[in-house]
Amino acid sequence: MSFPVFLWTAACSLRISYICTKNIDLKDERTLDVIHVKSMQAVRVDDAGRLDVKHVPRPEPKDGQLLIRVAATALNRADLLQKRGVYPPPPGESEILGLEASGVIADIGPEVKGNWMLGSKVMALLGGGGYAEYVAVPEELIMPVPSHLDLHQAAALPEAWLTAYQLLHFIAKVKPNETVLIHAGASGVGTAAIQLVRLCRAIPVVTTGSPEKLKFAEQIGAAVGINYKEEDFSEKVLQFTEGKGADVILDCIGGSFWEKNICSLAMDGRWVLYGALGGKTADGDLFGKLLRKRGHLLCSLLRNRSLQYKAELVRSFTEQVLPHFQSTDPPLRPVIDSMFNMEDVEMAHQHMEANKNIGKIIIKIGTS
Repeated sequence: MSFPVFLWTAACSLRISYICTKNIDLKDERTLDVIHVKSMQAVRVDDAGRLDVKHVPRPEPKDGQLLIRVAATALNRADLLQKRGVYPPPPGESEILGLEASGVIADIGPEVKGNWMLGSKVMALLGGGGYAEYVAVPEELIMPVPSHLDLHQAAALPEAWLTAYQLLHFIAKVKPNETVLIHAGASGVGTAAIQLVRLCRAIPVVTTGSPEKLKFAEQIGAAVGINYKEEDFSEKVLQFTEGKGADVILDCIGGSFWEKNICSLAMDGRWVLYGALGGKTADGDLFGKLLRKRGHLLCSLLRNRSLQYKAELVRSFTEQVLPHFQSTDPPLRPVIDSMFNMEDVEMAHQHMEANKNIGKIIIKIGTS
């Protein structure tokens, strides 16, 4: 009886597999990289609401996308909300946490138009997916890393600095010599906003909740720092501006600050709301008081913006701001509070929830 063809084929396949693998050292990380080339490690939220590192499928770059091998990501308040299930990613975005990342280009997808090179150091604005070893990103949302910054420092830039730049220039349209009141002045967005306000020759005034944070905010350029836990910040703003008030307010607090914000606001001022850490409701005569100031209440989020909007924001920031991380004296700089390894991401979240950080909290994903 003849040997069945399908059994002969299977036997040959097994023989070839044996020949190809018998000398492979499975303890060699380079070998494992080849074997597991289509998988990666990523931080996922478990059923108990805690963060854990698991193996998941590696993304493939689609049309117009680059694949980044991630060196680091950074925490944002949105990550804490998404972890609790109250801020899901926009449709089509990765469910993995992480709104920014830095790393090197690992693959180039079809229809990419830019002159990108494999291995180039880049940083990117994300809709999700930063807490992972790889992330696929539209090329329009990717920026080169300034030459004097390492990849851990670069991870602190995209979300915080693009948010601050958007609020100041796309939304509030800040002008030279205007006074800008920045709440949470020691946060990632706050420390970026202080430097960007100085860059456009306006005047930053900040609120924070501790003497240490006030001191740091003043060191990086705040004209005045106010401890909102100990002082009425509206009185201090009016005192500093000789009764005029702030031309622009960058507000991530919302409800608990609304009345003092209106008191602080100059006539025809722009109050930019981009968060509600202090509550989403306001009791009292909000509209009447705002109307009497002829105030502009402007609300903005970045994550759910269109690709076209984000692409224009990244292009403008790359042209107008990124060179100043090298050329300005002193140069702009990302403020980093602390760094955690990927497996310690739960501790990093607890650090942010405790409001202990000054600047950005970095999660190291790979090697820079």
